[in-house]
Amino acid sequence: MPTRSSSPPARPAAPERAGRAGARWRPPHAGTGTAAGRPSRAARSERLAPFVLVAPAVLILVFLRLYPLVLGVNFSFTGDGDRNGSPVGLDNYVYLFQDPLFRDALGNVGLLVLLLPVAVAIPGLLATFIYLRVPGHRLFRSVYFFPAVLSPVIVGAIFNLLLAYDGPANAVLGAFGLGPVDWLGDPAVAMITVVGVHVWATFGMALVVFLAGFATLNSSLLDAARVDGATLPQTIWHVIIPGLSRTIQFVFVTTMIGMLTSMFGLLYVMTSGGPGGATYLPEFYIWIQQGKMNRPALASAASTVLFLVMLVVGLAQIGLLRRSGRED
Repeated sequence: MPTRSSSPPARPAAPERAGRAGARWRPPHAGTGTAAGRPSRAARSERLAPFVLVAPAVLILVFLRLYPLVLGVNFSFTGDGDRNGSPVGLDNYVYLFQDPLFRDALGNVGLLVLLLPVAVAIPGLLATFIYLRVPGHRLFRSVYFFPAVLSPVIVGAIFNLLLAYDGPANAVLGAFGLGPVDWLGDPAVAMITVVGVHVWATFGMALVVFLAGFATLNSSLLDAARVDGATLPQTIWHVIIPGLSRTIQFVFVTTMIGMLTSMFGLLYVMTSGGPGGATYLPEFYIWIQQGKMNRPALASAASTVLFLVMLVVGLAQIGLLRRSGRED
């Protein structure tokens, strides 16, 4: 009768350890794209894909924006007229800051900065009411956006008729026993009037941006505020503004850029820079120097100053808004 073997069965051989020092064994090709440990072709393509997709936009920005900007800055250090093309150093910039018209234009830029919160608050409040679905909110959305599709020339012509000294606006004031206002002929009123018309004509785009921002807002926070009995001002200040901080930053910067670079049509039609240069802005000054005075180098210097003003104001706005967001 066969006897049962008392020795245990043989175990399968353990994988051969790498080296005498007991290095940890790893199966071949583990965690690598190729046998040599380099990323595979698919992994490299995936890493390069974002750069390839962004490259066309970057090239367009470089060749159509940054390169002309550099050429303009370089051209601003050359002369006009008899000194055309010859280096003049900072003469153009010295002339700019000695020119009363350009100083008035920079002063009006300061006025725009002061009026900017109002220009942002109007579309922000209207977008809030539309988001909260006030009665007729669908109609209001279309009505508010309609002025944005009108040409600045058309808008300026319409308001020239409405704001004439003997026009409908002063007729309404007369019905309430108030005297007429020279909306476009009084230096103390003309610039504010033009800015108000510009805000009316362009706030529809900012309203659309705010509505897009509301789509990302956490609606549960609004529900919680409503349950806690928060009033509308409290809801706006403590829920909506913090939730839309990024959108507000974007609207602030784009609205400021629009005020500095997109009011030429209104200024040309409504006041032509008058009365007495009271409604001059840097872009109107640039057009005067380039188109009427034939001084392209001086216009380039003014364009460079306008770019620096927009850069400084934009960065300051973003910094202030971010700081206020952190404090909240």
